[in-house]
Amino acid sequence: MKILPSLKIVGAAFLTLGIAVGCASQQQQPEHKPMAMMNHKAQDAKAAIAAAKASLAKASALGYEWRDSGKLLKKAEAAQKAGNYDEAIKLANKAKQQGDLAVEQYYKEQKMDRGLQPAKSSAAGNYKVVKGDSLWRIAAKSDIYNNPFEWPLIYKANSSKIKNADLIYPGQNFDINTSPSDSEVSAAVHHAKTRGAWRLGAAKASDKMYLASK
Repeated sequence: MKILPSLKIVGAAFLTLGIAVGCASQQQQPEHKPMAMMNHKAQDAKAAIAAAKASLAKASALGYEWRDSGKLLKKAEAAQKAGNYDEAIKLANKAKQQGDLAVEQYYKEQKMDRGLQPAKSSAAGNYKVVKGDSLWRIAAKSDIYNNPFEWPLIYKANSSKIKNADLIYPGQNFDINTSPSDSEVSAAVHHAKTRGAWRLGAAKASDKMYLASK
């Protein structure tokens, strides 16, 4: 039986169309993976922001929310809205960490206020910084102030040696105020609670204001 030329052309056309459709479908398949990945990232960002909000709400209710935490959360929400989910997750996790630390600080202080820690020892007159030290850790030592929140007292007594309260160096010798007044202690603790997150770089404006206060 003879196949008419017109039928040959139609058959070839269908064959070509089938191959084209097959190729097109094969090329489109990988696009589903990035879309699924983006949806997963979006859910992760949403969950991270929700966790940060819960942590900061608890810190705020206790009156201990850090000054910069709210700004971090707003940046995280803006990144989420822009579709930058990795950045949103990173910022939200940092805000949550600050909220968790603020809550931890609250309970530590409450524990100290109830007298569950040893009575404060008379502070030593000086202290030599060792590797791993921070003003927070030094102030917490039993032979210094036995209270990490009093670190601003050390900062003020050594303002000529400390350019940035977040950055001290092994080998530095600090003078310790052995008999701070109640008002000095109160001001130091207040500053420690409201200063905000620890960070490197230039001295914080709030630190400069604290140093200038009487």
